[in-house]
Amino acid sequence: MVTSKIQKAFLALLVTVFALSSCQTYKNVPYYKDLDKTGIVTEEVTNSTDYVVHTGDILGINITSRNPESAAVFNYNLARVNGNAYNTTPDNPVIGYRVDESGNIHLPLAGQIKVSGLTTQQITEKLGKDLLTYLKDPVVNVRVVNFKVYVYGDVARPNVYNITDEHPTVTQALTMAGDLNITGLRKKVVLIRTQDGERKFIPLDLTSKNLFQSPYFYLKNNDEIYVTPGRSKLTANGLPVLGIVISALSVVAILLTRN
Repeated sequence: MVTSKIQKAFLALLVTVFALSSCQTYKNVPYYKDLDKTGIVTEEVTNSTDYVVHTGDILGINITSRNPESAAVFNYNLARVNGNAYNTTPDNPVIGYRVDESGNIHLPLAGQIKVSGLTTQQITEKLGKDLLTYLKDPVVNVRVVNFKVYVYGDVARPNVYNITDEHPTVTQALTMAGDLNITGLRKKVVLIRTQDGERKFIPLDLTSKNLFQSPYFYLKNNDEIYVTPGRSKLTANGLPVLGIVISALSVVAILLTRN
């Protein structure tokens, strides 16, 4: 009688463990479920725009001309303290020109220059014209050097990621973070964007190909991506303990059946 009760309890526990471990069903795992994967699908890209510089961005500006000595004054903050080679990596603590609260940068000789609201290409062209007063045939290169996104929640490698591309996407950032864990909720990804004094919490659904046409598919500087963990995350963390319990009950059941 006692043996029968233990066996029933053991079976009930097995059913419970199986049910809990199945909380995250397979149908919720694949991306782009509404995409026809049997052939090539082509669609027009309509939501890609050039990155526009904002307050707080740091611009790496490199200027050359026929007279390198004259151009050097504009590149003072690209040089290493202990060497002459230009250092354009993000770990250089003095790199770049920060866009101030008024949307300006301050260049030697040229003074304040309005750059907010412009693309890096527009800034390149603007500086090329403005610097003709000081340089012979100036060649200007501009890029945003502090572009970063934050990816956290139920992903493999939550972290802050520095990005050199001015057109990073949600999927690229998630890939850098090692993709979602199997327990992450594909339909409950949240993009958090702070801009112009406002903070927006934007829901994203990775299970639909409509993600690629979203106006939020392309990221902006300092965007945050949060992946909501599913209930199975807690279950997965608890499974080792349940495994020990099951093993113990198994031993007890075997011993009792021998009596």
